[in-house]
Amino acid sequence: MTQQTVSLPSSSQAQLRQGRIVRGVRSVIRHLILALLAGIWLVPIVWLVATSFSTDRGINVRRFFPAGYTLDNYANIMFHPDSVAQFPRWFVNTFVVACFTCVISTCFVLMVAYALSCCRFKGRRLLQNLSVIVNLFPGVLAMIAVYFVLKYLNLTNSYAGLIMVYAGSSGLGYLICKGFFDTTPVSLREAAKLDGASDARIFFQVVLPMSKPILVYTIISSFMIPWTDFVMAKMILNSGVSADWTVAIGLFNMLQRTLINNYFALFCAGGVLVSVPISILFIIMQKFYVAGITAGADKG
Repeated sequence: MTQQTVSLPSSSQAQLRQGRIVRGVRSVIRHLILALLAGIWLVPIVWLVATSFSTDRGINVRRFFPAGYTLDNYANIMFHPDSVAQFPRWFVNTFVVACFTCVISTCFVLMVAYALSCCRFKGRRLLQNLSVIVNLFPGVLAMIAVYFVLKYLNLTNSYAGLIMVYAGSSGLGYLICKGFFDTTPVSLREAAKLDGASDARIFFQVVLPMSKPILVYTIISSFMIPWTDFVMAKMILNSGVSADWTVAIGLFNMLQRTLINNYFALFCAGGVLVSVPISILFIIMQKFYVAGITAGADKG
């Protein structure tokens, strides 16, 4: 059999070429806009990293890149703390609070999400609606009430009170995790139920092994909140003792008018060091993190 080629009219070919040109121009414009936005987003980060290696101790707004580079800022902030910059102690304080908060918050979120997704009980729909309504209000609205409650319980200026604040309402952030649990096969849970498994056993041996992406997402999110928070930490840890501060409070203190000219380069070095653990964690867990977000958004 002979193949026959169909030739398009010249007008149709011109329209096809014009369509390809238009699509190519639109693609170039989109990429240029994205590159511009990425550049704007990266400028402060590049400036922060470059200034962390600066030989100037204070802030210099006359040039973008420093005149000289040195590693003394990193060495001083890590190995030579003083009365103002006690970064190793702040790092340990923040890490301890973040770890305890991560464990407690992850347990709360997973338990609430599993109960509302896989269990059927009276008032389930009402609890879901109430939790959504509560999440509409910013957490800072309750700061004053939270502070006076902690003060009445003598939990201000303590890491226990700070952990309680971070983990107390974490269960309300169950929506993404519940959306992921909604995608798990119901037949597996029903089969385990017929074999005599309890709800706890189904949760730990059936649901959780299939939920690694959302588990990673929940762990990272729970760890990030105390690691980067300033407002709640500043409100609760208000004794003025710098050794008890978290990293966010300590670095912010370096920006005082009387200190910025001597500690701004150390502030930039501390900002870079704080971002390193989180960056490494995101790079390692990126696949599971993205999968947890996308899968949890399918249902809600």
